Amino acid sequence: MVRTGFTLVFAVLFTGALSFADGPLVHSSETDRLTGWRTLFDGSTTHDWRGFRKETFPENGWSVEDGWLHVEAGGGGGDIVSVDQFRNFELTLEWKAAPNGNSGIMYLTGESEGAPWMTAPEYQIFADATPHKDESTSAGGLYALYSPKGKTLNPAGEVNHARIVVVSNRIEHYVNGVLVLSAVRGSEDWNRRVAASKFASMPKFGTLDRGHICLQDHGDDVWFRNVRIREIPEWEAEVEKQDFKDLYNGRDLSGWTSYLSGDGAKMEDVWRVEDGILICRGTPAGYIRTKEDFTNFHLVVEWRWNPVTRKTGNSGVLFRQVGPDKVWPRSIEAQLMAGSAGDFWNIGEFPMKADPARTRGRNTKHVRANEFPAGAWNRYDILARGGVVELRVNGELLNRATSCWETAGKICLQSEGTEIQFRRVRISEFPSAVKN
Repeated sequence: MVRTGFTLVFAVLFTGALSFADGPLVHSSETDRLTGWRTLFDGSTTHDWRGFRKETFPENGWSVEDGWLHVEAGGGGGDIVSVDQFRNFELTLEWKAAPNGNSGIMYLTGESEGAPWMTAPEYQIFADATPHKDESTSAGGLYALYSPKGKTLNPAGEVNHARIVVVSNRIEHYVNGVLVLSAVRGSEDWNRRVAASKFASMPKFGTLDRGHICLQDHGDDVWFRNVRIREIPEWEAEVEKQDFKDLYNGRDLSGWTSYLSGDGAKMEDVWRVEDGILICRGTPAGYIRTKEDFTNFHLVVEWRWNPVTRKTGNSGVLFRQVGPDKVWPRSIEAQLMAGSAGDFWNIGEFPMKADPARTRGRNTKHVRANEFPAGAWNRYDILARGGVVELRVNGELLNRATSCWETAGKICLQSEGTEIQFRRVRISEFPSAVKN
């Protein structure tokens, strides 16, 4: 179902957005500021943390060593919480634990109750050497409520990566890059699970809209590092209230097929999955495409260039793709070439109209560059509704076309000469078109 709030936010944010002049590309030193990321533990200082219901950081039980924040077995330091509180956010960190080491990352934590877990959902930290009768208490689980599915966990003493996304009432847990569970606070399913758990007697559990991040002292040796958080802006939070489904599952290319130029080229030779990230080698030229057709939708695609080499290049998202597979098939392209994300390309004389002042041949330039530095994740929002198509890069409307052919077609991700990486390819379909 399409929610009215989303439509209003889109309309308000898009008003006047096409009037901006081209701006300069950003410098790589500004990446964190531009992308909204903030470091909560930088490997040396603990000034962003304090003890739960305390004013200062614990004097015992927690230490900083070799870039890690170490909760010491039997140290008695107690749980720690972030000084600041957060509402909608994406939290990432690395952790490792001693054999059978137990801890947790709690979020939306309040301090009105006697313990963090009386208000806060928990991402379970556990070195899973011992099988669990209740998988919700294994690593990556939403403690005592939801079990992780499809995770690959590194053994005790080795580093694992945790990612938690909280947007409004929706919660996502990732283990080593793979989405392992999703839950919606206050839903019928959530309420049923809470009522059957120990949290049934805790009326404030899972109800706070804003709270602290909490790292748990469970009495075992556990280490944390690279603790970083990005507060999700309101426009993005509003968009995420839509009923999205994943086109890419974070594990394999189920639901996709490929077309590649060159004799004998196979999808697995060009596309691979590592730690939940879909990596395209870039050669030979071609694309993967959905097996399913889509007509009217909101498509979200996150992409970046190789964060180690920072080599940029070319790629694109094709949609409403029809006709025979070839390089390149009839479709509309949302450009991904570095510096040109937000451009339109009309492929195969696809019926559409764009601003003539910015159109040269088949290409319609974006109004300005709005990409993050090479190696940082970017977000594409592609809205195709009736004859109107809008391209938004990192929250800003950069292009709009009208009188587009409203037809069912595939969605494609291009291989076009340079390694490019994708994650979170998601779609929300509109049940009916809005006519021009």
